[in-house]
Parts: sequence; structure tokens; C-alpha cells
Amino acid sequence: MALEHESEHRARRGIPVDRKVQALHDILLQIYGPERLVLKASKLHALQELQSGQVEVRVLALQKIILDDPSLTEAPERRQIGRILQHLEEELADVLARRSIEEDLEKRIGERMQDRHEEYVRDIRAQLLKEEAGPETPETLKKLARLTKLDEGGLQGGSLADLRPKTLNEVVGQDAAIQSLLAKLVTPYPQHILLYGPPGVGKTTVARLALESARQVSFSPFRQDAPFVEVDGSTLRWDPREVTNPLLGSVHDPIYQGARRDLAEGGIPEPKTGLVTDAHGGVLFVDEIGEMDPILQNKLLKVLEDKRVHFDSPYYDPQDPNVPQYVRKLFEEGAPADFVLIGATTRSPDDLNPALRSRCVEVFFEPLNPTHVARIAEDTARRLEVAIDRDALQAIGRYTLDGRRATTLVLDAFGMRFKADGVKPDSLTVEDLRVAIQRQRLIQVKSSVNTGEPQIGRVRGLAVAGFIGLVLEIEAEVFPAHGKGQGRWRFNETAGSMARDSVFNAGAALRRLIDRDLNDYDVHVNVVGGGNIDGPSAGLAIFLAIYSALTGTPVRQDVAVTGELSLSGLVKPVGGIPEKILGARQADILRVVIPRENQHDLPDLTDGPRILLVDRVEDALKEVVV
Repeated sequence: MALEHESEHRARRGIPVDRKVQALHDILLQIYGPERLVLKASKLHALQELQSGQVEVRVLALQKIILDDPSLTEAPERRQIGRILQHLEEELADVLARRSIEEDLEKRIGERMQDRHEEYVRDIRAQLLKEEAGPETPETLKKLARLTKLDEGGLQGGSLADLRPKTLNEVVGQDAAIQSLLAKLVTPYPQHILLYGPPGVGKTTVARLALESARQVSFSPFRQDAPFVEVDGSTLRWDPREVTNPLLGSVHDPIYQGARRDLAEGGIPEPKTGLVTDAHGGVLFVDEIGEMDPILQNKLLKVLEDKRVHFDSPYYDPQDPNVPQYVRKLFEEGAPADFVLIGATTRSPDDLNPALRSRCVEVFFEPLNPTHVARIAEDTARRLEVAIDRDALQAIGRYTLDGRRATTLVLDAFGMRFKADGVKPDSLTVEDLRVAIQRQRLIQVKSSVNTGEPQIGRVRGLAVAGFIGLVLEIEAEVFPAHGKGQGRWRFNETAGSMARDSVFNAGAALRRLIDRDLNDYDVHVNVVGGGNIDGPSAGLAIFLAIYSALTGTPVRQDVAVTGELSLSGLVKPVGGIPEKILGARQADILRVVIPRENQHDLPDLTDGPRILLVDRVEDALKEVVV
């Protein structure tokens, strides 16, 4: 290695200095080019020196240019030139190395920038094509065409909706309820309303038609386009996190599925309005409102008070300039929800939220009787443009008290005649209806319990189930006990605890009335059919049945009784009087005994049973025993 360095050193010493200087000058020309080299030399005050004929002066110029130092002023001595040139060569080698690396980097950077540019151009081109074509693809257009074709098709005939009443005058059997509802809705100050009644009596239809009536009057706050939004309370579901709430509205936070992509990417929550906002300015009809979640009911009550729905989200930033105006308005002002609530239910008032009842007025729909059901069936046949026999109408009234079921029976018979001969029938007979009734497995709802002959230990009581009045058969048997004071009392286990209490109340009243030790008797009380009559209203009937069995006194079977019995023999008021009297009429009961304090609860009937008012068990005995 030493010999090689020595040989290289000798070779370098053998090159003349002026040739080395010229070589360095040529290299600078290659690096900068003639024009840039002249410009650089001028800035460093080395241009004249670079063109000098003296080697020392030219070396000084090279020093200024290569070292980029204009402060050098003294030309080197002859003996220093070799060492200076060697240093300049090393500096120039560094410059060339850096230049080579920079050129390589610039080349790679240029290539990368070209690739990115081409990718950017492709994205812009794709975006422009997408904007021109829109969001549609061949697949989405195919689905749109299918939906359009479905809309153009559909059933070419009618539907059950076509058979509903079109005016309030066509609604059967609910004159009092209609007048009450109109008084609360067709007014300058409409109120929230709760509708009670059995299914199939027209609650939904009457509510919709009542709003149409309200739209027509000048003093009504409802506009001509006031909406009628209908929802089933038993199917309403909501998430406590308010991610979904179709009734009141919800907030889709950016981290949850369902948020709009453009908002989610910006971290902006999106509030979505619910049915209460859709009903703004109109009516929100909630069917089966008694089945709604209790917490959701309380939230609905808050909306009724505020007439607005308020939204909240930890992701909402009021200072964020990227928040759309409609989102900002919903979060800061809420969504409007000024509507009239009409809730319908088949439950009794006691089953509903007291706070909800306090904000609403209540309207009761009456159960239908066979005459009403026959009229509904006749109206259905008229809309179908087919005659129907009187016997067929009476058959329908014997098997259902549901107006909707009466309509379906007529349609069923109508359809069976179509299937038989393929020709639209001109009339429907009682035989057609009997076949339809048999296929639907219906049992008679109108059955007379009036046997005419008085009986011992058997009394007709009255009850209510789902707004339908029922006549119960309560029987009692009394036997001497096996030993004095060893008597036992037995009663239906399924009848309910309050009904069993009525048995013991009847025992106390009996002991006071006939002065016998009832512990000397085995007493069996039975509700025929095993029904649940959990309530105090069977107390009077139970007393009369035990009294009849104990004393051997026959009881009239054309009389039905209801009333709570006190220990002292007082007959106390009970609920459900209108339904009970309608049920008694349905069963051909001629007379009904009720507490005197219920005299203001009587329904407006012209052909119902005779009503007998009593204060004490002694009064009731006069009316029922033979």
C-alpha cells in the first residue's frame, strides 16, 4: 500500500501546475456552465483573476469560487500552490459527490411526483365521471325499474280500506263517542284525547274522520293539509342511548353505524326527527297506547309540554364552522312537535299512566250489539254491490260483536261464492255465512241465559272483560258440617283473591241477617266456567247465591246483579255499569240490580233491561227471590 501511495504522489508531482489549474477550471465549467461560472466569479470578485495569465492569481480565483469565500485577497506563493490545489481538489470532489447524490434524489423525486400526479389525475377523472353519471349504476337502475313496475301494478281490485266508512255518518253504534270526540277536537282549543273501547268498534276510523271535519271549519287551528300520523304503540321500540327512537327522534353520533359519511368523517353528529315532528300541526294517533314502554310514555309527555323535541350529543361542537345549519338549528333550538295526541286502547283506564290520563280527556266507545254488527255487515255488502239475506245478518250478529270481524265474514262468504262459479254473486245467503263462520271457528257470543224458571243457589252476576259485559253464573251449595263448628268454605282458586274476600263478606252479612252460626255448614261457591272475577263487584251475587242455598229460597233467573258488599250488608258502587248492562241485554236479561250510587252511570238505552236500584242486601232480596 505504501508503494502505491508513493507512486501516486510521484505521478501527481510530475503534472505541471498550470495544467492542474486548467483542469480544475474545466471541471468548474462542467459543473456550472460558462454563464453561471462567469456570474459566480463576478459575485465573488474573481472574474479578472480567473482570466489572469499568472498561475498564482488563477489559483486565488479558484480558491474564491470553490471555497465560496470572497474575503481571500492574497495570491498564494509558488511553493504553496501544490498543497492548495490538493485541498481544492478534495473540496471539488465533495461538491461533485453531493451533486451526484442530489441529482439522483431529484430524479427519484421527479419520478415519484410523476406517479402521484398521474394518480391524482386518475382520481379527478373518476370523480368527474361519477358526478356526470350521478350515484346510479346499472344495478341500481335495474332495482329502480323493478320498484316502478311494482308501483304501476299492485292489486287491481279494492282493499279493506275501501270498505271502511268514508264519513262519520256511516260509523255505526258510536254516536255519543263521535259527538264527544268532535267537541274536543273541532274547536279553537283542541285537546289531547284518549279513546277507550273494545277492538273493532271504529276508534281509528272515527279519529281520522274527526280530523277531516276539523280541517273544514274556519275557527279550527288545523290547516287543510294537517297530517294524520298513525303508529302502533305495541310495536314502538327505542334505544335508551337514543341511537334510535322512531317516535321522538334520535341522534346518530359519528362513531355509530347509520351516521352520514360526510358528517361522520368530520366528527359531526346528525339528529334525525321522529313521528312527533312529522305530526307537527296535525294529529299523532297512537293505537294501543297502553302497550307503550312506560319510559317512552314519560318522554312523550315531556314533548307534549314543550311542543318541541330537544337533541343532545357529546360530539356536538357549537364552535365547529363545519356544522351544517340544519344540524346546528336542531341542536340549539330543537325540532317542532306541536300536535294533538289521540291515543286508543283496549285496556281499562286504571291500566294507563296517571300522568298521561291527566293531560288527556277521555272518550269511551261503546261495545257493539247484534243490531250494530248487522248494520255494519249490511253496509259492507252494499259497498260490494251484493244483496244479503236478513237471516245472514242475524247470524253474523250472533257470532261476533267486532265490526272488523263482521266485515271479514261478509268478504269470506263473498269470496267463496266467487271461487265456486267464478261469477260475481248477486246475493249472499245465510248458508254462505254459516260456512264462513264454521271455517273461522267462531262460537256464539249472543246466548240467552234466561231460563225462565227460578232456581235455588244459582244467581246471575255481571262482569266486564275488555269493555265487553259478561253475564256470570254463580252457584252455591250448603251442607251440614261433619261436626258442630267444623264447617269449611270453598271457592274457585281461579276467581281471584278479592272475589274470595267477597265470600267472607257475604258470610258476615248472612250471619247478621239470618242469625245462624255459619261454622256449622260446609259452603261451596263456584263460578261456572272458572272465570277470573278478581274484584269486589261479585259480592252481592255471591251473597244471594249462598242465601238461596242456605234457606232453600228460589232465585229468579231473568235478573242479573252487581255490586260490592260491605260487612254490614250495604251495596256499594262498582265500575263498568254501561258495559254490564249492555252485556245483560245481549243475554236477554230482563232486569238488572245495581247499587243506587251508580244511577248516574246508566247508558242511554231504549230497549235494554229494567234497572233496579238498591242500597242494602234486603232491597236486593226483594227483587230476586220468588
